[in-house]
Amino acid sequence: MYRRQFLKTLAVSAAVVSPILNSTRGLANPALTDLVIGKRTLDVNGKAASVFGLADRGGKPGLVLDAGTDFNIRLLNETSEDTLIHWHGLTPPWNMDGVPDNPAALLTGGETRDYTFPVGPGGTHWMHAHTLQEQSLLAAPLIVRTVEDRARDEQEVVILLHDFSFKSPEELLEGLKGRGSRHGGMQSGHQGMMQTMTNMQGHRMPMTGMSTMSMPMAGMSAMDLNDIEYDAYLANDRTLDDPEVVSIEKGGRVRLRIINGATATAFTIDTGRIVGSLIAVDGIDIEPIPAGRLPISMGQRLDIRLELPAGPGSYPILALREGAKEQTGIILATKDAAVGKIGSTASATSPVLDLGLEQQLRAATPLTARSPDHQYVITLAGDMAAYTWGIDPPAPLDVSKDKRVRLTMRNMSMMAHPMHLHGHHFQVVGVNGRQFRGAVRDTVLLTPMAEVVVEFDTVNPGRWPLHCHHLYHMATGMMTYIAYDGAI
Repeated sequence: MYRRQFLKTLAVSAAVVSPILNSTRGLANPALTDLVIGKRTLDVNGKAASVFGLADRGGKPGLVLDAGTDFNIRLLNETSEDTLIHWHGLTPPWNMDGVPDNPAALLTGGETRDYTFPVGPGGTHWMHAHTLQEQSLLAAPLIVRTVEDRARDEQEVVILLHDFSFKSPEELLEGLKGRGSRHGGMQSGHQGMMQTMTNMQGHRMPMTGMSTMSMPMAGMSAMDLNDIEYDAYLANDRTLDDPEVVSIEKGGRVRLRIINGATATAFTIDTGRIVGSLIAVDGIDIEPIPAGRLPISMGQRLDIRLELPAGPGSYPILALREGAKEQTGIILATKDAAVGKIGSTASATSPVLDLGLEQQLRAATPLTARSPDHQYVITLAGDMAAYTWGIDPPAPLDVSKDKRVRLTMRNMSMMAHPMHLHGHHFQVVGVNGRQFRGAVRDTVLLTPMAEVVVEFDTVNPGRWPLHCHHLYHMATGMMTYIAYDGAI
């Protein structure tokens, strides 16, 4: 299939130290900033890899902007491939959201396009292609800093995680689609399990009130956790064979801004000897909670504040691949500290993500209490053998402006789905029958057979995607829309 046709189909159904990030910019945003889509070469496991880049004219990847200013960006596509960039975490007007043909056209090779809208409040966000090109590292951090952020005596360190393959994303997708014929018995076993659960319950609903961790995990094979065995797992474009080492001060304070930009891999963040404080999720403040090991699914972000010991030392910040031994990360180190070698493979298998943390999170500023005007229930399901995924009902969810929406999402599949809503932030108000006033965020994980309830206000008219942030689940059908009255 030709690339342009495929992209449209998808839309509708440091030595390379990251100068990103761990550098300083001026306080005022320029009137117009160029953001360039280009190509670059990385060394991955001793082999050259051609990937995309998203950087300013000086070659610094990503953007650092000021809260309360305008997003004034000229996007330049200096490659020969058509693409488009989504501003994940921001709430732009619908026509600037960055999903091809919804409503904006792809940005053709050599074309430029200007974007102007309010940046909004501060937060850890990112930007990425809303096409399979995301797999080829067409992504970068988008950090919005407040006056308070700049005044704090703390060092900010941004970590962008990726999963990497030397295969093209099209090859990876074709491999997933063809896998069912090679694992026929296993697939029928999944379908049989689903049928048994349906029959036991009498309807296709999660077991309300039951923790997902009490579900029969032994019945899940490794393929339920990780669809793809990648060639490498990257933190700021590097593996642990040659990690980024960030210089820190003894006894200082560090704010980690961690972004899971992987397309199909969830991680557990491990801060090692330093127990930090989780202060924000998806760029929005929460009531701080202690943080040592924290789950992060695709599309999600974590802000963690660390208080460093007074003496010299080095402190790995690791991202552990879900249910596996692969790991990546960076190292924080004082100038006089010895930095030891850390392998890309751990000695033990990492945890499987659950919803325990989600149920502990509380928004620093929750939504105003209000009865919902619209209530919807959707079901997430899939056919592992055919590798097709979907949302039932498939039709867009119709809403009106200035209303409160309550959305109940039920995952009736044996894979997890990080569900992301464009153009809005929602508050998590229920998990598996337990009601609470949780975090305000834009991407929430639904583990197998889980139910999550969210609420949001319809303040941004348009036709907004709601989709799984596992790239290949979205590409094979797990996307619907929140459609305002009058939106095309």
